[in-house]
Formats: sequence, structure tokens, C-alpha cells
Amino acid sequence: MCTEAWSVCRPSYKVMVFMLEIIELKTNRLKLRQWKESDLPPFAEMTSDPEVMKYFPNPLSRTKSDELAHKIQSLISTHGWGLWAVEELKNNKFIGFVGLHKTLPELPFSPSIEIGWRLSRKYWGKGYASEAAKEVLKHAFGVLDLPEIYSFAAVNNSRSIALMARLTMHNTRQNFEHPSVSVGSPNREHVLFKLTKEQWRKTTV
Repeated sequence: MCTEAWSVCRPSYKVMVFMLEIIELKTNRLKLRQWKESDLPPFAEMTSDPEVMKYFPNPLSRTKSDELAHKIQSLISTHGWGLWAVEELKNNKFIGFVGLHKTLPELPFSPSIEIGWRLSRKYWGKGYASEAAKEVLKHAFGVLDLPEIYSFAAVNNSRSIALMARLTMHNTRQNFEHPSVSVGSPNREHVLFKLTKEQWRKTTV
């Protein structure tokens, strides 16, 4: 039995069957997969970038970044899906994450599933987040059979809000104060978008 998140386990029937249950998705340019140890350095570089982390409480130290990656990896191992690591197919480089996550219980619309994304700044403007997110929604509604998906962002995070609109998600007009963001911070107020399975089906006909 492996006790460390990035340990290399000795092959066994039980481990092999478990790994087969982890979902991977693919688009024309991207692969969404389980995290690897080699993802940690580029992820740490990304999460220490003030521009990438502009609408989050703080940039992360290397220790905090690794802890977050381990947690995400563990959740994917548990559920088979989650905030997948995203890599470019043409060069197999890690570029960030896109995927699904169970919302924090203290959020006003929990329990629910959200779609989220975070990419390295060098890969912005290429349509990668949109491409990956569309595939995630296809899997969420078409395979996992989820009834609805939420997404949210700080009110001044225009890039993420624009992406939600491109994904045909609907603004609920139910803004909320995110409990993980300090009171008085310009990033505390969040917009809330939602897409139901029925709404998604209409866009795919």
C-alpha cells in the first residue's frame, strides 16, 4: 500500500484496477489527466505568479502549492474525476488545471459541483481553457449525469466571467461573499453562474 501521494507503488492487481477507474479526457490539443510528480515545479511557478493569482487570496509558496497539488491528486484518486492536470498534446507540457470540484460546504449553493480552471499565464489567449472546459461539461452531463454545474469568480475577474458566458452558463444574479476571502477585499464579492443539463443539451443539438 502506498502511503505517499507521489510514491511509485509496486504493481499489483488491486492497484491496476484502481488506476483504470481514473478518468482521462482528450480534446484536439489537450489531455486532461491525473497529476504527475513532474507537474509540481511548473504548478508552483504558476501559483506564485501574482497575475495568475490576482483574484485569489494570495500567491502560494512552494510548500502550499505542492500541498494543493497533492490534495487535488488525492481527490481524483478517490472520485475518478476532479481538477485534472492539463497538458498540451503537441509537447506533453503541463499548462494548468481544468475540471470539477465539490464546493465548500459553507458556500450558499452547496452541496454542488463546480467547474474551475487555472492556467499558466504563457498559455492564456489560446482558447485552451474554453476547449478543456467544454470537454469537462460534456463529461459531467453526458457521462456522470450531473443535473447542474456551477462556476463562480470575483466580480472583477472579467476573464473568467467571459469564459463562463462562452460556455453558455447563466448568471444567476445571486452574488455572494466568498468566506475564504478577507472582509473588505475587492475580491470578496463573487458572481455565480450555473448551467443545467437541460440547458447544455439545447446548446449541443
